[in-house]
Amino acid sequence: MLAPVLLHCKEEHTSRARKRDLPRKNCTMAKLVECVPNFSEGRNKEVIDAIADAISQTEGCLLLDVDAGPSTNRTVYTFVGSPNAVIQGALCAARIAFQLIDMTKHKGEHPRMGALDVCPFIPVKDVSMEECVFCARRFGQQLASELEVPVYLYAEAAQQENRKSLPAIRLGQYEALPEKLKTEEWMPDFGPATFVPRWGATVSGARKFLIAYNVNLLSTKELAHRIALDIREQGRGKDQPGCLKKVQAISWYLDEKNLAQVSANLLDFETTGLHGVYEEVCKEAKALNLPVVGSQLVGLVPLMAMLQTADFYMQKENLFILEEEHKLRLVISRLGLDSLGPFNPKERIVEYIVQKTITEGSLVTQPLFEFVQNVGSRSATPGGGSVSAAVAAMGSALGCMVGLMTYGKRQFEFLDGTMRQLILPFHNAMTDLLTLVDADSNAFNNYMVTTKLSRATTEEKIRREVAVQEGLKNAIGIPLSVAEKVNVLWPTLKEMGKHGNIVCKSDLQVAAKALETAVFGAYFNVLINLKDVKDDEFKAQTHEKISGLLDKAKAGAELVLEVLEKRTE
Repeated sequence: MLAPVLLHCKEEHTSRARKRDLPRKNCTMAKLVECVPNFSEGRNKEVIDAIADAISQTEGCLLLDVDAGPSTNRTVYTFVGSPNAVIQGALCAARIAFQLIDMTKHKGEHPRMGALDVCPFIPVKDVSMEECVFCARRFGQQLASELEVPVYLYAEAAQQENRKSLPAIRLGQYEALPEKLKTEEWMPDFGPATFVPRWGATVSGARKFLIAYNVNLLSTKELAHRIALDIREQGRGKDQPGCLKKVQAISWYLDEKNLAQVSANLLDFETTGLHGVYEEVCKEAKALNLPVVGSQLVGLVPLMAMLQTADFYMQKENLFILEEEHKLRLVISRLGLDSLGPFNPKERIVEYIVQKTITEGSLVTQPLFEFVQNVGSRSATPGGGSVSAAVAAMGSALGCMVGLMTYGKRQFEFLDGTMRQLILPFHNAMTDLLTLVDADSNAFNNYMVTTKLSRATTEEKIRREVAVQEGLKNAIGIPLSVAEKVNVLWPTLKEMGKHGNIVCKSDLQVAAKALETAVFGAYFNVLINLKDVKDDEFKAQTHEKISGLLDKAKAGAELVLEVLEKRTE
């Protein structure tokens, strides 16, 4: 455990985000790993750009962000790619750093022990933590072998319990390495136990997504430090733990901004979110009569973390916000994320950046005219399954529209509470169903690939048959999901039919028939694929399930239409 007076509790962090034109390359997106190497250079533009170029020019790597901090003298690079690609991208960057960074001359606010100080690998899409552990260890082994430098493993990749914590490994920083490397306890996991003055040592690991987050104070560094000690989980030592779980924190002073920061790493934002840190710092600052003047996200942030914070303020202030864009604006406003510079969600949220790459050619991003033309083309996809999902999404959208045409109007003011409850299910279903438009076409295309597998040998025939059957089940799962999502909406649609703005009566009637039609489409798409499934138990259970869903949709639509037919005002 670290001594309470030490501040070596940061992982990857910079004090100022520096945006640049990021090169974009084709990136294999079947499996996606994020890599966030931290290099000990935040001032020399030529060095910063050279490392960025090394990453972006690596085949299969997509460079998402470069954050450089002059005060910390540290740059955080964020890129994604397949497991093999990110290993190569990190190695290419390290080779450039080995030539250009000299740790004997390095000074900065941030704790560090090497030119490439820390290099974590994080699972993003269809990748397990075990695969990221493999990436961390393979990268560390290759780095040590090629550059002949000491490498330690931390977090999930650690091979010793006392090396799980990055601050524990980095204790004493670069200056302590010559003596540290002489001890048995700190023999590197890879590479020689030799001090390399220009390089120092590197730490490689695998972990969950870490959020680097700073809260701004008009204060001295020392007062900010008092707050950091109070909020971080480690606190001031074993007998004085801090109040926020899974949070590391230190303080520093930004000369270029003339303010202090409580600088936190959120190790698990689902345990302690952005709002948790911000609110606690505000509470501590108020007790010390210190003004909080916004905050700063360093690097990228997951969408879920932002929406989690939006939910907190919506509940706290009894706000009703539907649109994702508006929720993000709320978070930016409440946390003051644009206090030190613009905060553009499209450039800072991981999912938005990655989605822009992996959804090129997506059906739901096409103009309506183009989508309809594609449906009408001589191609099996998009077909009935994608159309059913799209129709279901439009039926849900109509329910949402009617709610919004009622909510907030003076003559329906007494229904505001009811509309808040009714609008949300339609809005959520609309979003979820849109994702199934592409999912259906993708599932069918993947199934078709399995039918073309080789059958030259007995072993290949068996492998092909297994793949074909799995492909069929996946293709069945999408329309089944459409029917399930639609059938949840009937009670809500019935209530909307009772209370919604009567001017929109026909819109609700169309919504009812659209949703029913979507389930009909799902039913026929399940049946056509089910006939080739050889698992009799699966076949019987699925047939019974989709038939029940169709019956429920028929009854639900009929009931909604009856309610609407009786309404005259």
